[in-house]
Amino acid sequence: MEYDQNLDLETIAKDCRLFDESDVDLCLQKINALDEVYEKDNLVKIYNYFLNVSKNPEILMNVIRCTDRFRDKSTLNILLDILLMKNSDDDIQSKEKFINVRALCAKAISNYKDTSTVTPLLYCLNNKDENYKIRLACADALGKIGDRYAVTPLINVVKDEDEKSVYLRESAASALGMLGDLRAVDPLVSILESQKGIWNKFTFLKERVIEALGKLRFDDNERVFNALKNSLVDESPQIRINAIEAIMDSENPKAADTIRTCLKDSDDEVKKNALIALYNMIGREILDEVVNEPSYPDVLKIEAVSMIEEYEDGEKEEFSRINREDLNG
Repeated sequence: MEYDQNLDLETIAKDCRLFDESDVDLCLQKINALDEVYEKDNLVKIYNYFLNVSKNPEILMNVIRCTDRFRDKSTLNILLDILLMKNSDDDIQSKEKFINVRALCAKAISNYKDTSTVTPLLYCLNNKDENYKIRLACADALGKIGDRYAVTPLINVVKDEDEKSVYLRESAASALGMLGDLRAVDPLVSILESQKGIWNKFTFLKERVIEALGKLRFDDNERVFNALKNSLVDESPQIRINAIEAIMDSENPKAADTIRTCLKDSDDEVKKNALIALYNMIGREILDEVVNEPSYPDVLKIEAVSMIEEYEDGEKEEFSRINREDLNG
């Protein structure tokens, strides 16, 4: 984008105190007030100029958020330059100051859904010397952009047991779920199988893996179904809950019977989630069964009664709506 010759960007920057770091709050107020004075096209030019000349992380983060309202193509290369630190000093102290700025850049870049940004995002993701926050943000961005070119690199991150950041592996697993590519199924299942029964720092990784599998279509994949079924006896209640949700969405003919076993789980929240899943799958009959059968625990009976009351209230409301429509012709 060419800068408007009638738009004195340097003067606007000085008026906003962009080069005076003695009062950053005042600067931010002045920047946020610009949209009361300028139209969109000029605001984009001003914000782009500010991104190019400002060295203050707090100001840069504010301007990045401002640009995200417009997502103008002219801003994208500037965001990529900041992400890659192309116009900054190389010293470690300087890089540390801009970690949050660069992570926000990755998030803003993902909102463009531009596949040309996949390569620079992968560059940061695959750089093991890069700060983990930047790599996390890039993994999330790749999932949101949705380019299948990112699938193999993300799989490699998820599978890398030498990766120092488990959080990064979690983000990569989530991104694979967003991408929805079936190439991710086998490596994700392998993680569940290899980490079975372990309740430690890998618990959250397994949660993300199960969530990712739930977003993939695996109706006829018995290995996936069995891995999720085995997760129903994991030591972590949250993993068991996640597995229930994934199995519910699987459309596997054995799904309902498999989830039924969780009605006897030792954890009350797992029991309740199993009941809700079964209600979504087979309807009101499971609620009546739980209420009437003495073998079910009180916590489930109370939950079932509550759900029946909601069900009946919903039916009454629907009945009233139909009557009103009939009366109104």
